[in-house]
Amino acid sequence: MTAPQPLAPANVPNLPSLGDTSREALSPVTERKLGEEIMRDIRFDRDYLDDPPIIEYLNALGNNLVAARPGSRGEANYDYFFFCVRDPMLNAFALPGGFIGVHSGLLLAAQTESELASVLSHEIGHVAQRHIARQLGEQKTDALIPLAAMVLAALAAKSNPDAAMGVMMGGQGLAIQRQLNFGRDAEREADRIGFQIMGAAGYETNGMVAFFQRLQTATRNYSDLVPAYLQSHPLTTERIADIQARIREQPYRQRVDALDFFLVRARARVLQDTSSKGLAETEEFLRNQLQQPSRHQIASAQYGMAILALKRRDYAGAQSWLDKTAATIERPPAPGAFSSPLPKGVADSVLAYTSLEIKVDQEDKPAVIAQAIREGEVAHAKFPLSRGIVWQYADALIKGGKPEQAERFLRDQLQMYRSEPELQDLLAQAYSKMGKIALQHIALAESYALLGGTQAALDQLVLARKAPDASFYEHAVIDAREREWQAKRREALGEKGKDKGFAVSGSVKAAPAQEMQEPADPSCRGMLADSPRCAAVPRQTPWGQQRR
Repeated sequence: MTAPQPLAPANVPNLPSLGDTSREALSPVTERKLGEEIMRDIRFDRDYLDDPPIIEYLNALGNNLVAARPGSRGEANYDYFFFCVRDPMLNAFALPGGFIGVHSGLLLAAQTESELASVLSHEIGHVAQRHIARQLGEQKTDALIPLAAMVLAALAAKSNPDAAMGVMMGGQGLAIQRQLNFGRDAEREADRIGFQIMGAAGYETNGMVAFFQRLQTATRNYSDLVPAYLQSHPLTTERIADIQARIREQPYRQRVDALDFFLVRARARVLQDTSSKGLAETEEFLRNQLQQPSRHQIASAQYGMAILALKRRDYAGAQSWLDKTAATIERPPAPGAFSSPLPKGVADSVLAYTSLEIKVDQEDKPAVIAQAIREGEVAHAKFPLSRGIVWQYADALIKGGKPEQAERFLRDQLQMYRSEPELQDLLAQAYSKMGKIALQHIALAESYALLGGTQAALDQLVLARKAPDASFYEHAVIDAREREWQAKRREALGEKGKDKGFAVSGSVKAAPAQEMQEPADPSCRGMLADSPRCAAVPRQTPWGQQRR
């Protein structure tokens, strides 16, 4: 993502970090561990948008904001991770340890990049000030696992209000309210930190007020339908007035939004509801947007139509709309018209990913896959940091009958990105094509372990040990991994035993996360899970409900 235009630094006061007093209740390392545990479950929720272009854009934007206030990483030097979940409500949330989620409805409601940046900055403020840790310190409780379960329960409540109400009646509603609703003081503090971050990063600080006002209007529309304990960001006139007063002290600044903001919003609009009715409504919206005079709007509508056609498996239509998108972006302004070049951000990598996405999905056409391999090699050389392009290129190599080349490529990637389960998934597919059964199961075991499925990983090691092609070296790797994961599983079971009798203001106990089931096809994982051959594979959500 390109850096904002050079601007004079905003004259914003610095606030002290108030998170140090929370150390006794929750250390920064423990806080990060808790956040990772919550994220392992969220990634297996059906509404987690595991879409590389959206995730890459949010992380480019979010980390640009974090870089403007290095102290927000804390003494543990958190690596922030920004992600999106399908939810029409306008909301965002911060988890312990630097994990920040954005609802797709909020992404679509933001009219400018500065408005979206204001929300992310606000949530960064929550993390930087360690509000969750401070709340735990006030509550004098060490119930970390029940906290994780209750955060997930609140996220799931949007699709099953009855379940949320049951939790409330069971006595944990007060805990959800206290742990998710940071309170007015914490919200004001996060507003001020977010205001500082926006100013330092070069975004329009009036975007915070504009979005707050839009959020306040939207809240009025559904406040009667949503229980108060799920409204985690209560807005007040006082909060809005406070930010307006701060803006009046700053010189006016203007920032041109990058094209990637509009492309990602169009992509999120399609992915938010992929039912037949949802796609039809999205198509009507995009066709109306095509009539707008702005090149940003036309290009993003064309891109949305490409994703829409891809979801309908109209590959020719998808490629045609993608070509129109590129032509609109590169089209010179009309003679005599005043126009500045469009800032692109990560738009070029988004388009490259989508072009690969269209081709790799046509695995029954060897000529198209061969073209995807050539295109993927060029795209990876041009955008080496794009994880989505890496995964698409490796997938193309595997489907194109080049598993040995895919193995070498993935091994090189794993030297730099050891914590990516997607790489292990793809490596398992490459080994399967090569007939290396033991290595296939070892790669799947590594993937499951990275995702928190320790028992599933151990089951894969059993299969690897029984494989007829397992060598002495591979048996040694299996033994070492088995000892490590058995110890980890015993430790996890011990922690669950300690928390078994815990209840907050009642007798309902937190639901434990379910172990992941092994899919029949190793490609039925992660970003490939929407494939038709994977539709019948049963997987468990964190709450034990089968995915559909």
